[in-house]
Amino acid sequence: MKVYYHLPGLFEFYELYEVFLPLFRDHREYFYDWCEIGSIYGAPMDCLWGGGRVGFGEAEPQKVAALMKKYGISARLTFSNSELREEHLSDRNCNALCAMFENSGPVQNGVIIHSDLLMEYIKSKYPKFYFVSSTTKVLTDFDKFADELDREDFLYVVPDFRLNKDFDRLKDLSDSQKQKVEFLCNECCWYGCYDRKRCYENVSRKNLGDSVEDHICVSPEAHKGYKFSDAMKNPGFIGIDDIQNVYVPAGFSNFKIEGRSLGSAVILEFLLYYMTKPEYQLNVREEIYLDSMLDLF
Repeated sequence: MKVYYHLPGLFEFYELYEVFLPLFRDHREYFYDWCEIGSIYGAPMDCLWGGGRVGFGEAEPQKVAALMKKYGISARLTFSNSELREEHLSDRNCNALCAMFENSGPVQNGVIIHSDLLMEYIKSKYPKFYFVSSTTKVLTDFDKFADELDREDFLYVVPDFRLNKDFDRLKDLSDSQKQKVEFLCNECCWYGCYDRKRCYENVSRKNLGDSVEDHICVSPEAHKGYKFSDAMKNPGFIGIDDIQNVYVPAGFSNFKIEGRSLGSAVILEFLLYYMTKPEYQLNVREEIYLDSMLDLF
């Protein structure tokens, strides 16, 4: 069974992927033959429909669409704002993005969504997209997660990372349900967080331009920021050995890598860890570090 990674930074890390994707295509021997890129997701800066993170992607949408078309990769627009109202549906920039990406290549593009209001609008006006139920819904109740998997609206559903290791329930899902599960692998959020939904709601309101104070993270280690080494210690972390030896044999094949708000150097470490054979990681690093057009830091 192939593993499909869904990678962060469609607009945010365009320059990195402009260098990485040719390597992935032309030097396939550098990378595990059992993995593929299922999609790259993200949103441009000042995106009204955006959620999850306050977007800072500065890449031109036309260039992004062309890059994804060139390499036959599904582009996912991250439209996971949970606070949208009817008046927001007419936003010109977001509608222009939909019009552009709905027909931008031979591979079907998708939308990561939270709001049913927005989903119904996009379904009616831009019917060629597929939909991904966003992790911003914070689906920590397994029964509600299973109900979400049964919704025909969604091709994939991303549960809260705290369901990642609920193997007693995961193994009992049907084969069709398993193919829709997209696990969030490398979350660094505090496993005991009780305020995750409010955090996402705060980001959504900021993207709408509302005047709101910054959300104060309740994690006892919030001051440390994101560190991949810390994420690896998270009880919900899914590592490469887990993917190969636990999840794939159980019938799961879709894995999401977070990181839209991180730097491109950190994203590169994810690409090395999850996709690159150890003996070729230096080759990939050198090719990317030595590219004079790419600023990783």
